[in-house]
Amino acid sequence: MTKVKICGLQTIEHIQSAVENGVDYIGFMFAPSTRRITVEEAIILNDKIPHNVKTVGVFVNEAIDIMKTIAATLNLDYIQLHGDEGQDVIDALAPTPVIKAITLKTNYDLLKIQSLQPAFFLFDAPGLKYRGGSGQSFDWTLLENFNQCKAPYFIAGGLHSENVLQAIKQTKPYAVDVSSGVELDGIKNIGKIKQFLTTTKSGEMQYDNNY
Repeated sequence: MTKVKICGLQTIEHIQSAVENGVDYIGFMFAPSTRRITVEEAIILNDKIPHNVKTVGVFVNEAIDIMKTIAATLNLDYIQLHGDEGQDVIDALAPTPVIKAITLKTNYDLLKIQSLQPAFFLFDAPGLKYRGGSGQSFDWTLLENFNQCKAPYFIAGGLHSENVLQAIKQTKPYAVDVSSGVELDGIKNIGKIKQFLTTTKSGEMQYDNNY
């Protein structure tokens, strides 16, 4: 069963909706973004997340000591690196495991994974104003029959309840990562959160049973 990560949650109401509907990972945005929150806000939200749901801090080219301090303060399960960070940064963040985001435009971009050894990769579409969160999809055919990845991977970029099952079928990820796809007018929406999680979880079960 493919896991689901929802990124950029900013309210207790939206955290509770995600948890109640079966989210597996929740991402806190500490990088420049319209969804960015402070550590103090994250502490309040974190208190509403049960231990079975993993927490992820998302950073872009942040100082290592700042990331380590935030990870320790929140007891984050993972740090997500969405910038130009290399293996030296991944190693320096130990023992907190890392999700390393890779922007995919062409097959050439897949070569970037050869020098990296994170716990997970995350393949995303190019950002617009910010890294990631563009609401646009990358070319999923880049991951069809892809078997060279040394770590499980998430896919992100332009996912929503109408296309997530097709994305899973084509790319066969460990997890899907959604943000703008569960928003209405740029704000997280309880109905869309529930719909995305229900579609992904129940739709995959039907797919498995039929095929």
